[in-house]
Amino acid sequence: MEPLQGWHLPLLDDPAFLPLQPLLQRSLLLALPEQLLTAVTSRRPVAAQVLVALQRQGLTRQQALGLIVCRRLNRSGTCWQVQHLRLALAATEGAPLAGDLLRQAIGRVKGAASWIATASSLDTPRLATLREQGFQPQRTDRLWRWQLPADRPAPAAPADLQLRPLNRRTAPLLWHLEQATCPAHLRQLQDRRIEDLLDQSRSHGWMLVDAIRNEAVAGVRWLDEHPGGGQAVELSVHPGWGHLLGNAAESLLHRIAQGGGSLWLRCEVSDGERQRWLQALGAEAHGEEVLMARSVWRRQEGQPAKRAARRIEAVLEQLQPRRRPMPTPTGPLGSLPTAPLVLR
Repeated sequence: MEPLQGWHLPLLDDPAFLPLQPLLQRSLLLALPEQLLTAVTSRRPVAAQVLVALQRQGLTRQQALGLIVCRRLNRSGTCWQVQHLRLALAATEGAPLAGDLLRQAIGRVKGAASWIATASSLDTPRLATLREQGFQPQRTDRLWRWQLPADRPAPAAPADLQLRPLNRRTAPLLWHLEQATCPAHLRQLQDRRIEDLLDQSRSHGWMLVDAIRNEAVAGVRWLDEHPGGGQAVELSVHPGWGHLLGNAAESLLHRIAQGGGSLWLRCEVSDGERQRWLQALGAEAHGEEVLMARSVWRRQEGQPAKRAARRIEAVLEQLQPRRRPMPTPTGPLGSLPTAPLVLR
């Protein structure tokens, strides 16, 4: 298994790898600048980390059997995501190879405290592989694909709310909104800050703000390019403003889908209200995904701990009260001089 290199691209001609070619090329282009920046600063890498599993065929030819694409979800590098885990059609030992790729990717990333991964609810082998590597299911989402209708004008935003674009000044409002809508255990695992939201969305998003409270009550932002075409987005509605699932939320989708294309949205399977709204909007359901996560516990090195313990023992020994040493005879006891007993 090797990190992605330029000469790997011609080997990644399997149908399973072809949709990832733009992502792989972009990772290679960013790899050299990232290495230079990391060498002179403590800045974490932004480019995706790609690991390729190769099998030698003969003396000169190699075949790519699988690859894994991972990226960090925050600037501190404490949370990472398995973005893609693909195996070639010619890979005969799928589950062991996928497990090896996942284990190698986790072991190569230093400083990560948690990992996030998704898998189709019908992909039993992938779910089993994730469980073997310590991942536990967090929630199940249904994927919805919504095509921007060409003949339907965008509804107007509510008059009592302000429509604002996502930028550095308004990012804290959307960050607080997503913190309120995210479950506590996922919020802790993702460890996301305001600058992380801007990095991930590339400052592409919109929100509806209650000007009286200066609070974002609904928002949408770009997440990623979807392999099936279109863009994946995150739609958030404040728990106390569920009535915005209607024209208000649809106006946000129209805003972020300007230029055409389709939007991919996730909705938790237990959220029946949002699913009914998406269905009425004309969105199509495209299966379910299980969000899984794991924490990384790294054992401290033994030698530094032992050296520290010895230093503490030396300090404590110096603080103990000193005692006068007892005389030790150098010869037989009978040869010691005895003083005469004087009675007074």
